[in-house]
Amino acid sequence: MLQTLHISNYALIDSLDIDFHHGFNIITGETGAGKSIMLGALSLLMGGRADTKVVRDPSRKSVIEAIFADVDGYPALKEYFEANDIEWDNAQCILRREIAPAGRSRAFINDSPVTLSILETVSRQLIDIHSQHQNQLLQSPEYQLTIIDNLAGNKDLLAEYRRRYAAYRDTVRRYNEVRRTVEKNAGDEEFMRFQLGQLEELQLVDGEQEELERERTLLSNMNDIKSTLNDALDALTNADVTALSQLAVASECCESLGGAVEEATSLYERLESARIEIQDIAETLSEYDNNLQADPDELEAIEDRLNSIYSLQHRHKVGNVTELIAIREDLRSRIEALDNSDNTLEELQREVKRARALARESAQALSARRKEEAVRFATELRERAMPLGMKNLRCEVSVEPADMSASGVDNVQFLFAFNKNQPLMAVGGAASGGEISRLMLSIKTIIANKMQLPSIIFDEIDTGVSGDVANRMGEMMHDISANIQVMTITHLPQVAAKGAHHYKVFKEDDEQSTLTRIKALNSDERIDELALMLSGSTTNEAARANARSLLNATHHNQK
Repeated sequence: MLQTLHISNYALIDSLDIDFHHGFNIITGETGAGKSIMLGALSLLMGGRADTKVVRDPSRKSVIEAIFADVDGYPALKEYFEANDIEWDNAQCILRREIAPAGRSRAFINDSPVTLSILETVSRQLIDIHSQHQNQLLQSPEYQLTIIDNLAGNKDLLAEYRRRYAAYRDTVRRYNEVRRTVEKNAGDEEFMRFQLGQLEELQLVDGEQEELERERTLLSNMNDIKSTLNDALDALTNADVTALSQLAVASECCESLGGAVEEATSLYERLESARIEIQDIAETLSEYDNNLQADPDELEAIEDRLNSIYSLQHRHKVGNVTELIAIREDLRSRIEALDNSDNTLEELQREVKRARALARESAQALSARRKEEAVRFATELRERAMPLGMKNLRCEVSVEPADMSASGVDNVQFLFAFNKNQPLMAVGGAASGGEISRLMLSIKTIIANKMQLPSIIFDEIDTGVSGDVANRMGEMMHDISANIQVMTITHLPQVAAKGAHHYKVFKEDDEQSTLTRIKALNSDERIDELALMLSGSTTNEAARANARSLLNATHHNQK
């Protein structure tokens, strides 16, 4: 339940701390006192849009914090915390939203920063704010379907169906993609086979282009290369004065100095080593020279091969043999797929049928439970709503076949008739605003008895009603509070008297500004507030007597 609400630096609120209780909590106050401001602040904890205009003092941030107690009885909430690495506390859950003057918003759960999406998901498992906007939701087929699924306990079955439906859609997508590819390739088959024939005819080898270009360079410059080799050999071995002959002379000289110069022997050995190395170089160059022979036929063959490769590269708009080989393999794969396309498409069609059958199996199970719940829900809704001034109410939940979609194979529609001989019709065309409010209260009552939800806030759900109907709506909200915490914002004394705890929102002026305040009322203050709601005066004795009567009657009935 919502135990504590703190709001600071928000609109007309400088700082507000209020403790709520189990059971039925009533909030009253004059129009414009600031009840909607409190709800606006609370809606920020439910993922509402932050507006810098609400920051009262631009020198500091706005803070809205709610502490929810007794959360240990909600395993689904604990599971969500663990899945999202949020610290779990069995005793309480603290939600906080901070809005900086510059507009930056931050969200926290148990003092750990979280995304706004996570804050919204958690808050909606802790509290439900029912406003006039939700009354309009009753006209939405999606919302109506959600009500039936929630009451039928279809969460797991719906999740299974959606998995199967997604798998079915994926197989359909793959089938369509393959079919379109086959159709396109079939139109290009002759040209593809022609291209593949050209590529296969060349028998391309990765890296051969670079090798061929190197050999072509060598053969094209054979004369210059051999001339350079001969010059090198002449310098080393063939000229009158060569490097080897000069080294031999130097080596002999060092050898003869062996007895006179201390380093002569070492120098001799080094010169001999150099002479042997140069001799080896000369032999290698000679071998290169002997092996290099200009072959015009070989050069022509290389040129022809390279021209064929360059032609295909230009045709396919690529720059090397590796890319040509990739194109060749792709063409082989596409033609092979085309040759096997009938078998492939047949197998994909079988996959589509299998996936569709599984999805439809779950959809039919889901539909059966929806139809069963629709009958039960319509009966219970009529029983709960009729005492609220709708004695001629008839209601039916229509579950009609629909094309398979992410929500199943059903169109769900709530149909109502509020008068005798009136045909059943959609709620938007059959109900007034007050009737929709009473229907929503009845629905919330049914939901509260079925679903785990710690707290619910009704924001003037009793607008447009009075007298006995208002009294019955108050009793209904009081009945809900036996299972969950209920907070009701109301202008009706009949409803306000039903609360176990009563809070008043009011404005207060200080020297600089007007501020919104809230206080818990004691017994005498409740009489004053109810008298004010009844007559506009706290001193009207008839109104005060009526207020006491309302409170005494409520106290007696609750016993």
